[in-house]
Amino acid sequence: MFSRQDYIDFLLDHYQNPRHHGALSDADVVRPGGNPGCGDVVTMYLKVDPTTDKIVGLTFDGEGCTISQASASVLTEMVEDMTLAEVESMSHDDLLDSLGRDVVMSRPRCAMLSLDTLKSAAREYRTQQRKAEAGLE
Repeated sequence: MFSRQDYIDFLLDHYQNPRHHGALSDADVVRPGGNPGCGDVVTMYLKVDPTTDKIVGLTFDGEGCTISQASASVLTEMVEDMTLAEVESMSHDDLLDSLGRDVVMSRPRCAMLSLDTLKSAAREYRTQQRKAEAGLE
């Protein structure tokens, strides 16, 4: 069981040493997201294998508070090898538990920015696929 301090250290490590950070040049979807009230911005770069629907590349870029940026880093590790359906079924609770609920609940919008942006990118990918299948792109 992690202590509150363990979660704080975990978040600080992800903030100071973000995983999967930077643009993904061959992304299928580039989806920005933000919290206008506090200035947090996260852009998710998503690459999907169209035959398996698995995420084969996911990076992020952004700026903002420790929680929003650490959350994006943690999320990119959580969803490695997941399908879009698995990502779409993730709840805020899944991410909150990984981040340390009692540490991030003071800033829930910051903590959920990355997951909400990734889910939006997944919806955009599905829309692009439907249009391509219908010959509309």
